[in-house]
Amino acid sequence: MTEHLKTAVIGAGLMGHGIAWLLAEAGHEVRVYDSSQEALDSLQSRLAGIEEMFGAGPEVRARVTGVGSLADAVRDASFVVEAVIENVPLKQSIFEELEGYVSPECILCSNTSSIPTRIIAAKVKTKHRVVGTHFWNPPHLVPLVEVVQMAEENLPAVEKTMQILADAGRKPVHARKDVPGFIGNRLQHALKREAIAMVANGVCDAETIDDVVKYGFGRRMAVLGPMEQSDLVGLDLTRAIHETIMPDLDNTAGPHPYLIECCEAGKLGMKSGEGFRKWTPESADAVRTQLRDFLAAQARDGNPGNEDG
Repeated sequence: MTEHLKTAVIGAGLMGHGIAWLLAEAGHEVRVYDSSQEALDSLQSRLAGIEEMFGAGPEVRARVTGVGSLADAVRDASFVVEAVIENVPLKQSIFEELEGYVSPECILCSNTSSIPTRIIAAKVKTKHRVVGTHFWNPPHLVPLVEVVQMAEENLPAVEKTMQILADAGRKPVHARKDVPGFIGNRLQHALKREAIAMVANGVCDAETIDDVVKYGFGRRMAVLGPMEQSDLVGLDLTRAIHETIMPDLDNTAGPHPYLIECCEAGKLGMKSGEGFRKWTPESADAVRTQLRDFLAAQARDGNPGNEDG
């Protein structure tokens, strides 16, 4: 079991406050830094919302303190998670600055959904203690964290990070190569590439794609991963299916022209009222609420991450 640590989270936004909560729930002291005073001012109220969702006591968020100085946030910390926007120069500058404030033993993590860790750590001299940690949104409800290893020298920091996260009730998985998108987003966006291509080619509409996933194979994916499913039905059958469909799958290099067309037309999804599907404020809110309530119910009932925590 990990001893209680002094930890820091850089960024008090959507991901940062959830990461701060799960570290505090594990008993760690957490200081949260953000350059936005507004984000810091609302931090405790957003943590109170998580507290209410789980029926937790105020002692959890009492372990979280918002601070307006990066140096003050990471002082004496042994575990730091950066959770700012997906902006390479910003992340690089933060890590370069962090190195001057923390002890040589402090582990420095970056929460990113696709940027290789080696790029974020490009200006860091002590690269052995830099680890990629891809938390999934919202981090206090989705147990998976992809822990990304840059090189052999990073393995001790990776193993320590995985232990800290497992003890905090997460389900850490080890990405042994620092590839763009890591594991989950490579899988997710491979699916999206084919989905977009089928809509663009008139095979079906976007709503049908969503129905096929939600009411078909998506129903079993929480308990049966793709490799397990292949072993279940037999690799000979999997091979036979691949021989038929693989030559016909989309292999567009880069974003599909249909996706580019939607973006350039201002069809950006729920925030603009139309993307692949049309949305009203009410229908968009209904989806967000349904997702939140579903994930919260799973978390309250016990998620897979707790088995290793």
